[in-house]
Amino acid sequence: MNGYQRIQAALKGEKSDKIPIMLHNFMMAAEEAGISMATYRNNPKMIAEVFIKSIEKYEYDGVLVDLDTVTLAGAVGVPVDFPEHEPARSAMGNMQLLEDVKKLKKVNIEHYKYVENWLEATRLLKDRFKNEVFVRGNCDQAPFSLASMMRGSQEWMLDLIMGDSSLVLELLEYCTDITCQFIELMAQTGCDMVSNGDSPAGPEMISPDMYEMFALQYEKKVVETAHNNHLPYLLHICGNTDTILELMLQTDSDAFELDYKTNAQKAFDVFHNKACFVGNVDPSGVLALGTPAMVEKKTLELLEVFSKTNRFILNAGCALPSSTPEENLRMMIKTARNN
Repeated sequence: MNGYQRIQAALKGEKSDKIPIMLHNFMMAAEEAGISMATYRNNPKMIAEVFIKSIEKYEYDGVLVDLDTVTLAGAVGVPVDFPEHEPARSAMGNMQLLEDVKKLKKVNIEHYKYVENWLEATRLLKDRFKNEVFVRGNCDQAPFSLASMMRGSQEWMLDLIMGDSSLVLELLEYCTDITCQFIELMAQTGCDMVSNGDSPAGPEMISPDMYEMFALQYEKKVVETAHNNHLPYLLHICGNTDTILELMLQTDSDAFELDYKTNAQKAFDVFHNKACFVGNVDPSGVLALGTPAMVEKKTLELLEVFSKTNRFILNAGCALPSSTPEENLRMMIKTARNN
């Protein structure tokens, strides 16, 4: 089996010849290719080349095409900083008041530079790998996360507790349209899967009841858009998601990529015959800062938990830091290949 076939098998719950591996490694891959994040984000051909070199070097099964976590925010007018050697970031929103949602104009994100670059890079990678390597087109932020960036995280939390709920929901509908636009555009690249991150919607920021009220229904709409475009969908949430795992299943996502803080055994118990689990070796404490022996130990522990299901894809719990040592990544991959 090739990489594309292994990941397709995991998504369907079918047996594979080897444990499938899909890395969230754009920062590490750019560092190893010797290019800055500024060069990376501004050149779709370079983005594609970075992943091609990484696949050739490590021989894993799936490419996760990622740019940063503020592209959709930038597309709707949130101020964005573009560091030379780090992913783009935002420090403040573009809505001074929640009532400003009434002034928001519909935005077509298709012609925003970094959306264009993201899409073109995904298209180039799919053209290059065809059905040999699985290509996952990440689509930046889910609606709740995007709303948080538009308001600013502190203001958004206050909105949820003290704000006019009708305005909160109106902003979430606006953000859902933006996220779904990206899903629709990404589907046109020929990619094999789409995904979003919704980390501020996790239990480390809001309660499970608030997740159900303000995030879940909009995540479901995004998943439905992906499925209407005949693509499987993956949802990523950082932090410890133990208390919302059952709720997350209601999104109808095909896969969940969760942080190392989530209890792997609990995730297995909830997902093993219903959805694919992707993760969740600690990207910083283990892969970036640990020893190869520690990487091997933690990888084996994770593989043991998921040894009784085919619905598993090995990955770090989140993006690998650019400083991740080659020998640590090789050890994680070797451990999986030999298991």
